[in-house]
Amino acid sequence: MGVQPLSDGVRGVVEVCGAGFAETWRVKLSGLLALLDDVAAIAKVAASSVDDIATAAAKAGSKTAMVAIDDAAVTPKYVVGFSADRELPIIWKIARGSLFNKLVVLLPAALLLASFAPGLIQPLLMLGGAYLCFEGAEKVYHAWAPHGDYEAEPSGQGHDPAHLEETKVSGAVKTDFILSAEIMAIALSTVAGGSLWAQTATLALIGVGMTALVYGGVAVLVKLDDIGLHLARTARWAATRRFGTGLVWFMPVLMQVLSVVGTAAMLWVGGSIVLHGLEVTHVWAAPYLAIHHLAEAAGQAVPAAAGFVAWAVGAMLDGVLGLAIGLVLIPLATKVLGPALQRLKGARPAQ
Repeated sequence: MGVQPLSDGVRGVVEVCGAGFAETWRVKLSGLLALLDDVAAIAKVAASSVDDIATAAAKAGSKTAMVAIDDAAVTPKYVVGFSADRELPIIWKIARGSLFNKLVVLLPAALLLASFAPGLIQPLLMLGGAYLCFEGAEKVYHAWAPHGDYEAEPSGQGHDPAHLEETKVSGAVKTDFILSAEIMAIALSTVAGGSLWAQTATLALIGVGMTALVYGGVAVLVKLDDIGLHLARTARWAATRRFGTGLVWFMPVLMQVLSVVGTAAMLWVGGSIVLHGLEVTHVWAAPYLAIHHLAEAAGQAVPAAAGFVAWAVGAMLDGVLGLAIGLVLIPLATKVLGPALQRLKGARPAQ
């Protein structure tokens, strides 16, 4: 029995249904393509935002790098006197405290400041810069004329090791708070004026990145002597054993170099922040402008390395003035502010 041809009525129904089916899928396909186009546009905007955040984070990170160097130079002293198996756990505890400082305390405070009191950002930044000058000048003054402000820390004899460890970690986290506050303030000054989302993401990226950089570097530093000792004792080849011995010998030198670089960085960054703040706030622009002109003139005198020479001269002059600012602040801090704080503590009622 052959296939019967469709009647005109049936053929009409099929054609109508087919046309409706095609139109339905055409509409759905058009909607899908429009949706994909919207998704692509959103992704493009998001990628642009991420790129802007990464650029802002890189710019802010370059400005905070010198503070991070000082942080890395200071931290290893907190693991001195502990067994090798406790070094990395102690550093991890300090790193967690640093992340808490940056992300839980300082980041929200910075965002609130940027939203409700942006005029305070520069004065607080200058206050942090003055603190860096003070700390750097104290280190220089102590190296030149040792005094009672840098008494040796207790060795821990007669104390529970766990209690001593917690004390060391607590002291390190408190020190980190000051440096973290300066890092976040510098980063905030770089992204001020951006959207809340961009500011939050940039500050969070800076906080996590700087913490990983500093304490990851510290972890490597404090274990290098153990690595060198292991190589010196167990390496198969004589050259490797000699390398291990050299590494053990070199570590104290490296730590001393880091300490000097960290002190110089504190004075340079602190001096630069204070002088730039004085210029921005129109309080006293002359020192900042004079250093800027001297650095430019020095760079023009050496065309082959103009950029580096200008930077080096500017950083050196910022550091010299930072040292001068810090030396002026030492008696103020030790003779006025310190005793005042002690009196306030003594005046508090006993708990």
